[in-house]
Amino acid sequence: MHRRFVLTVTCPDRIGIVAVTAGFLATHRCSITEAHQHHEGDGFFMRLAFRAEDAAITAAALEAAFAPVAREFAMTARVHDAARRPRVLILVSRFGHCLFDLLHRWRNGQLAVDVVGVLSNHDDMRSFVEWNGLPFHHLPVTAETKATQEAAILRLVEDGQADLVVLARYMQILSPALCAALAGRCINIHHSFLPSFKGAKPYHQAHRRGVKIIGATAHYVTTDLDEGPIIEQDVRRVNHARSADDLVTLGQEVECAVLARAVQWHVDHRVLLNGQQTIVFD
Repeated sequence: MHRRFVLTVTCPDRIGIVAVTAGFLATHRCSITEAHQHHEGDGFFMRLAFRAEDAAITAAALEAAFAPVAREFAMTARVHDAARRPRVLILVSRFGHCLFDLLHRWRNGQLAVDVVGVLSNHDDMRSFVEWNGLPFHHLPVTAETKATQEAAILRLVEDGQADLVVLARYMQILSPALCAALAGRCINIHHSFLPSFKGAKPYHQAHRRGVKIIGATAHYVTTDLDEGPIIEQDVRRVNHARSADDLVTLGQEVECAVLARAVQWHVDHRVLLNGQQTIVFD
């Protein structure tokens, strides 16, 4: 039996990174099964999937052994156990299409994660979530209760040991404090092809402008509204005969697909942050 791992590396670009990393893996009786690398400015980004001959070796042991190499090359390096299922908390409001899609993929094994629960500021999705055998957390929010509600969200993240928070059309703006606490591990789906049509009702904004394509954007959440590093986008062509409601319906299909791909790539460790950009090894 082979154990499978993923190594992700971000560091300044210099000669010898690939060679020393491949040599390290060979020395530890590991075979590379998939390799991606990218140069961007002065930076270097790499994702290596590999299998280890030693069935007893762990990700922590490999990462510790790799630490001297990481220090020498000023790397941010992580070794991930491919068998470990990331833990995900989903936040939703009253629009359920992205939630329905994610839980369908989770139930049929397409999305290899453990969903630790679903949280909403409305009670609409309770029956569906509980039918799927998942905990449902109803946390209403107002301007006066926002700080208390967000503290409860963070406790759920911590208690559930969630690796990722997914805003599946959670129609609330997170505070700077919560954005900071979830930095790099909170994905939002925005129902527009950013940077166009930010904020509320983007499909209606697009309809008023007579656009010929609509789209959706999955991005990491930051304190800048709808401006976090973009992970995935897609579009659908429309014409003058489409109503604003038609655009909403078509857009929801795009949103589901875009969010699912972004979540899948994140949990597969295929997304590396580069400031306000992402490097995606899809």
